[in-house]
Amino acid sequence: MSRIKWQYADHWRTDSPKGPVNQFASRVEMDRFVKQIAAVGMTGVGMFAWNLPAVAAMFGGLPAYKDFLAERGIEKIVDLFWCQPQASPGMTVHDRGHKGRVLGMLDHFAGLAAGLGIENLVVMPAHCYADTEPVSPERIEILADLWNSAGRMALQKHGMRLGCHHEFWCGIRTQDEIDRFYALTDPAYVGLYIDTAQHVIAGVDPVALYRRYADRVTGFHFKDTRHVDTCGDYRSQPDPELCARTTPRWFWEMGTPGGLVDFPALMQALKEHGYDGWIGVEHDKADIGGGNYPESTALAMWYARNVLEPIYR
Repeated sequence: MSRIKWQYADHWRTDSPKGPVNQFASRVEMDRFVKQIAAVGMTGVGMFAWNLPAVAAMFGGLPAYKDFLAERGIEKIVDLFWCQPQASPGMTVHDRGHKGRVLGMLDHFAGLAAGLGIENLVVMPAHCYADTEPVSPERIEILADLWNSAGRMALQKHGMRLGCHHEFWCGIRTQDEIDRFYALTDPAYVGLYIDTAQHVIAGVDPVALYRRYADRVTGFHFKDTRHVDTCGDYRSQPDPELCARTTPRWFWEMGTPGGLVDFPALMQALKEHGYDGWIGVEHDKADIGGGNYPESTALAMWYARNVLEPIYR
């Protein structure tokens, strides 16, 4: 399994005497978080771009945070994630007039991360579906032009590959919309970042999606789901992951009973295509219904080590 390494996405929250806290609450909480993910076999971490300033303030600079991670067994921050779920005046990604502002924001965050060795700039390529409609061919063409430019900047200026991450409520979510988008984007600059659960919820098979776009895939978020959205929950506002009418919890750890993601088949596809890189383990809202992030992470890594890794060998 030396060609595959595991990283943990940024979502984390634990109980404390002060109530729920995440790893950015203090250096003590960050230390607990990093040691827990390292203990179960993670060697990388993904990070939301907007958390970079908080970490820099906590450690007196991002190089010091990089050293902090290394001392605890984490090689690097692998991914930097950015999205703008809602459109707003002056920041609408499908408005050609706002292209410069979007590029400027991404350039700013990528610049903050200089010297950290981050490999991927991961983006949601549209606002939420409700704010992107109508999702017309013309609108997808505008978005493709934006991300072609962003991907070129990310690679040539910052040494990062751009990967598009399609939430089930993203403006580009269906197989047809995804195919149209990637037909208009340059493979040299725009990649696909597959989130297994998000695609299943949207009615897209992540195994078939990977096989179709294997040469453009820059990374993965591995998590499971027990539901497919068949009634338009993806249009819920402000956050379809919390406001759905049909289920209180969309996301589960790998190996969950009733899970709909075929991880063994996906791992076999990765092996056949010679995928070489990081796989992200993500637990989004794992504490809904009495669950918790450390337990979900441990269960997922047991599944990764004992079910998935033997397939890849």
